[in-house]
Amino acid sequence: TPPPRPGGPPPGTARAAEELVPAALTETASVPMHRYLVQRTFPRGAIDGMDAAAKAKINATNAQFGVRWLLSYVSADRTTTYSVYEGPSKAAVRAAASANGTSIDGITEVPLIVPPK
Repeated sequence: TPPPRPGGPPPGTARAAEELVPAALTETASVPMHRYLVQRTFPRGAIDGMDAAAKAKINATNAQFGVRWLLSYVSADRTTTYSVYEGPSKAAVRAAASANGTSIDGITEVPLIVPPK
């Protein structure tokens, strides 16, 4: 485990994401990437039509803004998603969403990961 960053959390507590995720996955062209949790609400049934081609189109559009979709959690009623994205800024994540024709209900930067142990 790398030593804590100056000004970072004490050892054994929350750790910065960059301490747990290799830099190659979070940085491109020396531009630091930030991690965001994005909440969205969809009409009933909208998520059901998300096939591989739709995901590929979303990912290609996101890439134009330097944004990468990492994963999503979907509510039991399939109307709300909580997705994790990497990108250079909140503005870039919002711009990618707009280009994909989706809105964002909430966006929070999540730079820390708290391991259960």
